[in-house]
Amino acid sequence: QVQLVESGGGLVQAGGSLRLSCAASERTFSTDNMGWFRQAPGKEREFVATISWSGGNTYYARSVRGRFTISRDNAKNTVYLQMNSLKPEDTAVYYCAAGSSYLSSRGAEYDYWGQGTQVTVSS
Repeated sequence: QVQLVESGGGLVQAGGSLRLSCAASERTFSTDNMGWFRQAPGKEREFVATISWSGGNTYYARSVRGRFTISRDNAKNTVYLQMNSLKPEDTAVYYCAAGSSYLSSRGAEYDYWGQGTQVTVSS
């Protein structure tokens, strides 16, 4: 059973920054592709970013490209999401996920999910 625990969410003003972390319990973390998704109230879950197992390749949703950066530290079993120039529309619960599909933006292709961390951006 893989456990993923997100942290780093909070309340920030528009234009500000936050860094989310996701710690994995899995000893084989370094072979998993990791992704970040988000879900705003009343909306469907949407893809944010994904990173390959080696960290060498990434892919972003168009809405966050140029503002968000996904990275990972396999020695620490942790994946990060640096969020800059935040906008009110970025307000959501952010989830990290682990899976074997390469750079997938589809939530169904991820096997394990964290409990989520709330990000609120005020205008």
